[in-house]
Amino acid sequence: MAMAVALVAIVAASLLFHFVSPWHATPLASNWQAMDDTLLITFVITGVFFVAINLFIVFAILRFRHRPGARRRARGEADDSRLERWLIVGTTVGIVALLAPGLAVYAEYIRPPADAMTVEALSQQWQWRFRFPGDSGRLGGSDVRFVAPDNPFGVDPADPEAHDDRLVVSHELHLPLGRPVRMLLRSHDVLHDFYVPQFRARMNIVPGMVTSFWFTPTEAGRYEILCAQLCGIGHFNMRGVVVVEEPAAFDAWLREQPTFAAATAPAGGESASDAGAASADADSAPARGKAIAQAKGCLGCHSVDGSRIIGPSWKGLYGGRTELADGSAARVDDDYLRRSIAEPNAQIVKGYPPLMPPSELTEDETEALLAYLRSLGGGDGKH
Repeated sequence: MAMAVALVAIVAASLLFHFVSPWHATPLASNWQAMDDTLLITFVITGVFFVAINLFIVFAILRFRHRPGARRRARGEADDSRLERWLIVGTTVGIVALLAPGLAVYAEYIRPPADAMTVEALSQQWQWRFRFPGDSGRLGGSDVRFVAPDNPFGVDPADPEAHDDRLVVSHELHLPLGRPVRMLLRSHDVLHDFYVPQFRARMNIVPGMVTSFWFTPTEAGRYEILCAQLCGIGHFNMRGVVVVEEPAAFDAWLREQPTFAAATAPAGGESASDAGAASADADSAPARGKAIAQAKGCLGCHSVDGSRIIGPSWKGLYGGRTELADGSAARVDDDYLRRSIAEPNAQIVKGYPPLMPPSELTEDETEALLAYLRSLGGGDGKH
C-alpha cells in the first residue's frame, strides 16, 4: 500500500510542478516556433505514458496485493498473441509520433532560404570569431594550410572573393532584424556547439567539418551565445553575444569591421578603400601581439579587462609582482613571461590551476606578444 501511495504522490507532484513551475523556455526570438511545438508534442506523449504506466502499477499493486487469509494462487499465461500485437503496434506508433515531428523540423532547419545572409562562426577554446561575405555575398575559400596569427580563419589569400570578407575578431556578433541568416560553423580545435536559447538555434561544431543551420531573428535585443558541448576547462566561459538590430544599424556596424585584405595587408600596403577599416597601427607590435593572442586561443583563458577566468588577467600584469603557488613572489618581466610561455608549469600563480600547455612561438611572435602585454598597463618589467 505504501508503494501505491508513493507512486500516486510522485505523479501528482510531477504534474503540479509542470503546470506551476516558474521555469519555462526562454521567450522565442526567432522563426522557430516549430521547435517549441515539437517539444510540446514530446511532453504530451511522454507525460501521458508516464501517468498511464504509473497508475497501472498502482492498480496492479492494489488489485493483486496480498490479503491475509486469502487462498488464491497466482495464475500465469504462457503468451498472449493479441496483447503482444497491440504492444508492438502501440510502441511503434508512439516512437513514430515522437520522431516524425522532430525529423520534419530538422529537415527544414538545415535548408536555408535562397535569400539567407551567410555568417561563418569559428570556434576555438574558448572564444568565438565571425566572418561575413563581401559584396559578392559569397565567403572566400579557406583551408587549414592558411591558418596563421594574422589569419585565424585560414582564408585563402589567392581567392579574389576573400579580399572583401569582413572579419569580426570579438565575441560580439551583430545581425539584422527580420532577415534569414545561414550560419556556417567551423572548429579550430575540438568539438564545440553553437547555441542561442532564444533562437532555439543549436548545432554541433565538429573539427574537420562545416555544419550549418538557419534562423530569422524576430526580436531586437542582446542574446547570449553559449557553447553547449563540453570543450575543456574553460567551457563555462566560452560565451558570446548576438546583437539583433535594425538593418540600417547593422549595415553601419558591418562597415566598421576590417576586411580580410586590410587585416592582412603589409605596412603601407592598404588601399584607400581599406584605410578606414584598419587602424593606423594595425602592423605595430602590440596589434600583432593581440592577433597572436587571439589566434593561439590565449584570450580564452586570460582576460584583458581585469576579470578572473581560467588564468590571471593580463590587465596591469606587466611590471608588477605576482604571488606563486609555492609561497614565493616573482616580478612579471620579459624573462618571467618568456619562461611562462615555454614552461607554463614551472611557476604556477597562486589560486590558478596548472592547465596551460607549452606554446611554441617564434622570437618575433614572442616579442609581439610581450609588446601587447606591456600595452595593457603595468610598469617597466625590463632589466
